Amino acid sequence: MNRKLLSGLMVALFASAPALAFDPFVVRDIRVEGIQRTEAGTVFNYLPVRVGDTFSEDKAAEAIRALFATGFFRDVRIEVENDVLVVLLDERPAIAQIDFVGVKEFDKDALKKGLAEVGLAEARIFDRSLVERAEQELKRQYLSRGKYSAVITTTVTPLERNRVAVNFTVDEGEVAKIRQIGIIGAKAFDEDDLLDLFQLRTPGWLTWYTKNDQYSRQKLSADLETLRSFYLDRGYLDFNIDSTQVSITPDKRDIYITVSITEGERYTVSGVRYTGDLVLDEAKYQEVTQLRPGDVFSREKLTETTKAITDLLGNEGYAFANVNAAPEVDKDKREVAFMIIVDPGRRVYVRRINVGGNTKTRDEVVRREMRQMEGGWYDAAAINRSRTRVERLGFFDEVNVETPAVPATTDQVDVNFTVKERPTGNLMLGAGFSSSEKVTFQASISQQNLFGSGNALTLGLNTSKTSRTYALSFTNPYYTVDGVSLGWDLYHRTYDPSESYSISPYKTVSTGAGLRIGYPISEDDQINFGIAADRTEIETYQESTFRYRDFCVDFGCSSNVTDRNDPQYGVGKVTVNSLMLTAGWSRDGRDSFLFPRRGVYQSLYAELATPPGKLQYIKAGYQYQHWFPIGRDYALMLNGEAGWAKGLHGKPMPFYKNYYVGGLGSVRGFEQSSIGPKDDEGDALGGTRKLVANAEFYFPLPGSGMDRSFRVSAFLDAGYVWGEDANGRQQKLKVGDLRYSTGLAFSWSSPIGPLKFSLGFPLKKEDDDEVQRFQFQMGSVF
Repeated sequence: MNRKLLSGLMVALFASAPALAFDPFVVRDIRVEGIQRTEAGTVFNYLPVRVGDTFSEDKAAEAIRALFATGFFRDVRIEVENDVLVVLLDERPAIAQIDFVGVKEFDKDALKKGLAEVGLAEARIFDRSLVERAEQELKRQYLSRGKYSAVITTTVTPLERNRVAVNFTVDEGEVAKIRQIGIIGAKAFDEDDLLDLFQLRTPGWLTWYTKNDQYSRQKLSADLETLRSFYLDRGYLDFNIDSTQVSITPDKRDIYITVSITEGERYTVSGVRYTGDLVLDEAKYQEVTQLRPGDVFSREKLTETTKAITDLLGNEGYAFANVNAAPEVDKDKREVAFMIIVDPGRRVYVRRINVGGNTKTRDEVVRREMRQMEGGWYDAAAINRSRTRVERLGFFDEVNVETPAVPATTDQVDVNFTVKERPTGNLMLGAGFSSSEKVTFQASISQQNLFGSGNALTLGLNTSKTSRTYALSFTNPYYTVDGVSLGWDLYHRTYDPSESYSISPYKTVSTGAGLRIGYPISEDDQINFGIAADRTEIETYQESTFRYRDFCVDFGCSSNVTDRNDPQYGVGKVTVNSLMLTAGWSRDGRDSFLFPRRGVYQSLYAELATPPGKLQYIKAGYQYQHWFPIGRDYALMLNGEAGWAKGLHGKPMPFYKNYYVGGLGSVRGFEQSSIGPKDDEGDALGGTRKLVANAEFYFPLPGSGMDRSFRVSAFLDAGYVWGEDANGRQQKLKVGDLRYSTGLAFSWSSPIGPLKFSLGFPLKKEDDDEVQRFQFQMGSVF
């Protein structure tokens, strides 16, 4: 047997010195040996030699390289036996299984998926370099979670049939926490005040949730930029961050961060000039300029000035205006002057408006809020207004707008709205706890974006001890293309406060239906009209106040007893029908539907009960709410509400239509509906005139950093209702009757839904007032 061997290990030498010289020959046959899992056909597919080909030294080198390049084999050899090629292969092992031991921080299936993306997966060829890369990447992931002491041990175990098992054993260790953050060089400001600007912080009572006590390079970079902005906004033009040191203790559990800064000197503004192609009158630029001569320099105001000028030009169709501010610094006088260079570019118009990111909401729901028209001149104000209107829908967590130029044009742009949808279904649960340990529950289920149409459907349920309500409402906000809304309501309510300690006992069963229509009269204003038919059965008892029993007698009480000295006077049932007309006006200028910080909301409504129903009365109310932003993170909300009601044509005002004050939504710290005139038993009667005022200061939850899902507020509430006292005399409206309370409220957009808590303390109360200090409301979205 005459064999000649060509080793794959020597193929690299072919170019200079052949491993074994041989004369070219015609291949009579090809035989493959040594394979276990790989099919022979796979080898023939990669082999650049076929039976009948002339085999030479160059062909041999090419064949070995081709088989090595597959990555399937550790060694490749070719032998020649009587013009027959014998390909001897040593296969790489296959990965039979990948397992993780000790991994708690990450999901194992997610880790396997990540390894598969880089080529390390079960049933694939084992590659030691890929295993090392996977180990390093896993280590990096632990470092990003603050676990610097994590130890990863990789074990490769041979198995039968040339397979291996890869096992990653992890000792995760403890999370390294930031024990100290120091700022060196701070003189103008207190170090603690500067550290309050940082997301990163030492462990606190809320850092278990925010993870802000775990070091992150990205968070530190953001904090340093926040620190830089803080100084530049206060005139320190030469501010510089000299160095940043991050050190970890030998046990890799504690991290220390030291930031060294140079504050420099404080500069004032000596002047602002405008140059370039101004296009507009210079006076218009001066109107939006926030920096004035003599002001302390502020980078924020300078940025807002250039942005305002850019927006001003954008409103005139100059979408690509370029506005830059060139400083002229006088270090001796510590003054800086700015030359604002204006380059408006070409005037452009909008070719197309595109909507993306909406998987459930229909395009038309977003498009009908557009105030920028396709084919019209680019108008930055109209685009911003469109974005605000889309945000106010309440259907989206994020609304982003981009205006890219149309390729191959110089005067066209597209407007791309990209939204991130939020759950618009809402399951709300409410509960209240009083000093007498009474508990009430309420629930409602609603869908504000039914089938992505923008229509709203609400089913309300009330299952408290005193009330049971079933209500179904539907609203189409765009019944017409002009934004005329149409809605209807169906309800069945049973109200029995007999077990309540705050309202005189009676029972009503109401069934009704109504139709509503709304007309937009401006961007922020809308008027509403409605008509509803109601049938209410009222039941009174001997324990009921005479005011309620008088009402029953006036409208035909079933007892037919009219002598007030008779115990059965006004005790029984009476049914009244009413036709109600409603009208209202509202103006919403708030900047956000979910978390407003600026703007004004107003509403005015009136309700009139007219023949052919038995009831005849008028009821009206007004609300004014104003939000004031304070700095970057704070806001002040002032709210006022007033209500007035009166019976008409000698008819009494139905007592069950009275206003009530106290508890959530009015004066916290008092039991629900308990404030106002009371009967001889001390039960609330409600009233026909109402005043409520609220002042609430919102601020971020301490320790939450920049997380906007937490909001804390300190509130001051005041309110009262005036009506008839226990003797039937109309009370005079006196400011001295107002009840006051103060306290703290907390809201959290938690993963399970919105949570709201309040802890109120009465500042002014009478002996017969019921106190309810702690209240909460929770909800779940879907």
